Amino acid sequence: ISTSADRISCIHFHPNGKYVGVLHANTKNVDVYLIRSVQESMRKKQRRLRRRKEKAKIGSKATESDTTNANGQKRGMLDDPESEDEVNAENDEVSKLEKALDAEMLKASDEFEYYGTVRASHKVKGFIFVPYKEAGGGVRVVCSLATNSLEIHSLARKKARDTNSLSAVSDKVATVNMAGHPTGIRAVELSSDDALACTVSKNNTKIWNVAKRSCMQSLSPAVDNTPCYGLCSTFLPGNTHLVLGTREGHLLVLDIAAGEVVYVEKEAHNGAIWSIDMRRPTSQQPSLAIVTGSADKTVKFWEVEAQEDESSPMLVHSRTLEMSDDVVAVRYSHSTDPTKRMVFVSCLDSTIKVFFDDTLKFFLSLYGHKLPALAVDASDDDTILASSGADKTIKIWGLDFGDTHRTLHGHQDSVTDLRFVRRTHNFFTSSKDGTVRYWDGDRFEQILILNGHFAEVSCVSVSRTGAFVLTGGMDRQIRVWERTKDIVFLEEERERELEQMFDGVGREEETTGRLLLQKGEGDSGDEGDRDEPQSEAAVKRSVLSVAAGDRIMEALERADQELKDIASFRKTNPGKQRAPNLLLLGMEPAQYVLWVLKSVKQAELEQSLLVLPLGHVERMLYYLILLLRSGRGVEICARVSVFLVKTHQNQIMTSRSIAVPLRELRRLLRQRLAESRDVIGFNLAALRAVAKTAASRKDAYLDFDTPSEAKDIWAGIGLGSDLAAALESRRR
Repeated sequence: ISTSADRISCIHFHPNGKYVGVLHANTKNVDVYLIRSVQESMRKKQRRLRRRKEKAKIGSKATESDTTNANGQKRGMLDDPESEDEVNAENDEVSKLEKALDAEMLKASDEFEYYGTVRASHKVKGFIFVPYKEAGGGVRVVCSLATNSLEIHSLARKKARDTNSLSAVSDKVATVNMAGHPTGIRAVELSSDDALACTVSKNNTKIWNVAKRSCMQSLSPAVDNTPCYGLCSTFLPGNTHLVLGTREGHLLVLDIAAGEVVYVEKEAHNGAIWSIDMRRPTSQQPSLAIVTGSADKTVKFWEVEAQEDESSPMLVHSRTLEMSDDVVAVRYSHSTDPTKRMVFVSCLDSTIKVFFDDTLKFFLSLYGHKLPALAVDASDDDTILASSGADKTIKIWGLDFGDTHRTLHGHQDSVTDLRFVRRTHNFFTSSKDGTVRYWDGDRFEQILILNGHFAEVSCVSVSRTGAFVLTGGMDRQIRVWERTKDIVFLEEERERELEQMFDGVGREEETTGRLLLQKGEGDSGDEGDRDEPQSEAAVKRSVLSVAAGDRIMEALERADQELKDIASFRKTNPGKQRAPNLLLLGMEPAQYVLWVLKSVKQAELEQSLLVLPLGHVERMLYYLILLLRSGRGVEICARVSVFLVKTHQNQIMTSRSIAVPLRELRRLLRQRLAESRDVIGFNLAALRAVAKTAASRKDAYLDFDTPSEAKDIWAGIGLGSDLAAALESRRR
């Protein structure tokens, strides 16, 4: 008995071994089966075989013939024969199954008995049995739901009132849904004292105690009994109230202690409110203001005031800034001078516009992103502005003239959020690739990669001291990253990143090859026609091979520079000898290139040569020709030449400048390889002759009684040479 036809995603056994649970994908039910003992299974099999024999006897005694239908009437010639075909097809299938399975074997129905079904309120992602005995002999199941909550169900057999038969009934005992978001987290914000954290998801807003890592308040804000989809939030001074921006365009003021909505600004925007930021009060400007950016192409400024009859705050609209496109992100600068404070607005047209806060006068327009900038933030000293976009890049801008200082690459997907660490130029970024990265804004370098999320990371918030960072993502996780006292070495981080990247590339290549092989096997009907995978080098790209490739390119560049220096020295100083270059270890350029090639491990040589661009390949062929002319390194030169020609065959065929060096290289390779073959053949022949002579002398019988002159066993070797003739004449 199964409640779903979908594939099975999870199977768990009870700790006592008497029950087994089966969970199907995309269902709300968990089927529980009772496992029979060996004796019960054998009795069940015997009853099944006995019933089968009884059915066979009843079938053999049937009196109905083929010419009689089910109603006892004779079949006519015009009757539809489709029923006979269906019966024959069913009989064929049954006979196949009976032939495939032995009737005397135990079947699943003999060992397992359907016990009952646990029905949850939402889709079940996983379950487990409670290892305690349930009152009444039932079982207790804990289900993990897709809403990020837990449900505990009790499954026990009870007597039905009508039939007095036992049937399993599932009762929900408890639900755990206080902590955690049921959907992906859209925004995370820290209070001014870093004691509280606010996280926003689809219809839930939760307040957390950062020190205890516990949920203090879970809010479900609604307007006119309609749940609101939260997108952004910010704490008000005092950390007692919270401003929430929604997709419906409402602005809500929430009381954290009471867990209620104390003020609603309905339809503050005509579109979704994507970003919100607060202007901190100063001595020159004590008023508190909030800026919001929306998809209705407007940026609105709000003053925070106290309500007349209550102490709760309210929002009063003060100014509106019209934009040419949808507003994606909006941010205040950190300047305390009202005349120097700026507002940064990122629009859907991939531009970032800078305005003065007091007059809303346009100041700068920053161009450079190919896709919209999803987040912007400025450093504490307002000297640089960083923006992260959907084009996977991070741009650092100068706020004096609006120039681009540097474009940083590293994320593999859209960069969703960016936050500076206070009193520094370092910042954190989050991305849809599931990573959080730490950057140095002065040196334009990546410091750390923080892996831990299983889905895209949508928001990040940095504490005022930089001691910890909060991140939230679509995997419904809120992660706390704490700063440690460990020293970070950037070189080691780069090597570790490269190794992970190469390992990922290797796994992708293996997976692709396996899929192609499976596809080829599926497409080909005969086993003999299947295409086997082609052989390839049993090497793997690593950090060492990349470093060796860089070393080869550096050697080629040094050799080229040395040739230029030698040519210029000979023109200015004819007849003089130039001192050897210490960078080339006192070697000639071609000899230095050969030394670098020999210093690379043979197993990593081919992977190192793959790094060379086509321009360096031409220079390598030139030095190989020089080496072959002098007869140096024939073996390694031949190996490098053949590999480069095979790898860059398409580029070489379209390049006319390489045709002449290739012909010369082919001639030299044939000549040097023929010479090497002759030398090796001559040496092999000599060794065979020596071995043959030694073997013949070894078996000879030596008579100690008969005096004989000592004979040289090597006298017969090499009689054709002049030295051998002179030795023979001297003996005579």
